[in-house]
Amino acid sequence: LLLLCHAEEAAVIVSGLRNTDVFVGESATFTCELSHPGVKNVQWWLDGTPLHNNLVTEISEQDGRIHTLTLNDVACHDSGTVTFRAGSLISSAKLLVKGISLLA
Repeated sequence: LLLLCHAEEAAVIVSGLRNTDVFVGESATFTCELSHPGVKNVQWWLDGTPLHNNLVTEISEQDGRIHTLTLNDVACHDSGTVTFRAGSLISSAKLLVKGISLLA
């Protein structure tokens, strides 16, 4: 008989990242919800590049379970794959930044 302590139960992703389309100059927000708080080594990536909290990139956490990334004032070159990692958990989604056509 094997008893597992509840605290050692592995976290799972309750709701993962969703593909997002925005226009140049807008903000893109990605949210990932984990089953419980306390997961170590949380990291956000854009096309394999680690992201850090600054004026353009806002990284926040609510209740230790809801992790949010907001990319402000996006440009066409920001299009790519956004990845959220928490320990061994991974969720990814596509970011598509659409240019505004001046040939209307």
